[in-house]
This record gives sequence, structure tokens and C-alpha cells, in this order.
Amino acid sequence: MKLVPLGDRVVLEQLAAEETTASGIVLPGQAQEKPQQAKVVAVGPGTEEVKMQVKVGDVVIYSKYAGTEVKLDKDEYVIVRHDDILAIVK
Repeated sequence: MKLVPLGDRVVLEQLAAEETTASGIVLPGQAQEKPQQAKVVAVGPGTEEVKMQVKVGDVVIYSKYAGTEVKLDKDEYVIVRHDDILAIVK
């Protein structure tokens, strides 16, 4: 199966959560915070008001509580609106 976003939506694949802190403390799975960085997997066509500024393969930072989590086969994705993407990581 394949996800095809509609309108101004973007499908993201979250990057792995940090398992250790900067000081070297190992975090258990429950204490790990969900990363706000993700890789763009699919981009919708946009709308008349919204011109899509991201492309497939970009690494982006998105709003913490944005999007809808979707599980497809064994993979997990987040579908967000283009406005919920805050920056592209270069």
C-alpha cells in the first residue's frame, strides 16, 4: 500500500528517538520524547492558497502536537498540514 496525501498535507516518517541524553544517561522507552524531526515521504499537490515548499526526502521539523499518526503495514507515519512544518533541516 501507498499513502497519497491530498491538498496541503504531507506524510512524514519520524526519525528515531534519542536513547541517551547528552550526558550519557540511557533513557527507557517510556521516557523517550517523540522526535519533532521527520523525513518527508509524500507531498500533496497543494491548494490555490498554499504552495508546497517541501519535497520528498527533505528532513523537517514540525509542531509538537501536529498531525495524525497512521500505521500502514509495519511502518508508522504522521500526516500533517503544510502549515505545521516549521523548518527544513539542511
